[in-house]
Amino acid sequence: MLEIRNLQKTYRGGVHALRGVSLRVDRGLFGLLGPNGAGKSTLMKVVATLLEPDAGDVHFDGIDVLAEKTRVRRLLGYLPQDFGLYPSLSAEQMLDYLACAKGVGDRRTRRNLVAATLERVNLSAVKKRRLGGYSGGMRQRFGIAQALLGDPRLLIVDEPTAGLDPEERHRFQNLLAELASDIVIVLSTHIVSDVTALCHAMAIIREGGIVHQGTPAEAVAELRGQVWEKTVPRDLLEAYQSRLQVISTAPSVEGLRVRVLSDGVHPGEVLPAGEDFEPAEPTLEDVYFRYIKAPAPPEEAPDVAQGVA
Repeated sequence: MLEIRNLQKTYRGGVHALRGVSLRVDRGLFGLLGPNGAGKSTLMKVVATLLEPDAGDVHFDGIDVLAEKTRVRRLLGYLPQDFGLYPSLSAEQMLDYLACAKGVGDRRTRRNLVAATLERVNLSAVKKRRLGGYSGGMRQRFGIAQALLGDPRLLIVDEPTAGLDPEERHRFQNLLAELASDIVIVLSTHIVSDVTALCHAMAIIREGGIVHQGTPAEAVAELRGQVWEKTVPRDLLEAYQSRLQVISTAPSVEGLRVRVLSDGVHPGEVLPAGEDFEPAEPTLEDVYFRYIKAPAPPEEAPDVAQGVA
């Protein structure tokens, strides 16, 4: 289990990257959703022992992550948003080098470990190809391969499917789902469909603070009966936004498909008669936009957000 309590981090210039973030993540896949700049990567770097917070603590299976970095790194796999490769090396050579750096000294043991890891991420057929010739999806699979060396008990992946085509995204999602049965995986992303497809538990982070946590199913259920939609001319969008809680818009042949959040009860939120809004089935994307567009979070988030495996 991963426990994060009251993490705070402020960068030079007064940017509050983390505002009292607290989470508890059990075994399985946990999704951390948020827009770019919300604090996701900062949080991932702290958990991965690469960045010191200003305050707070992190524990994994009883180990103090901030005080026992070397010990934690033996249990940790990390795929950052941007990771470096030696383009002139093959996947096999690069993994062998990384396995050696992780302390796997015996050559035969390393060779078997590298072969098994490449097989696991479906790269065996191209193991001798130079990494500089890999596609985006192949690079991401190699990234997860290097993170898996040593059978980590905690795997952190930061924006792993950004830029992948649909086929590669599905392949990557299947790989993460297979891994999640045995270890703790924290998936940091701004792609809502990744969390919908993979995660049993989630949190939404905005401006350095946790603004929502729970399960995707529970979050969607809370909005049932409150989401409405209608296609409107583009030039009328501003008028609708001025008097209704528009949570998202999508282009259509006839204009814009507007989705509105309203319980139809509170004054000022009642949908005007005759406007022909239709009830819509809520999605996790509606949940995401609801909290991202809500008023700014307080300085400190609730003490502990429960993760469900």
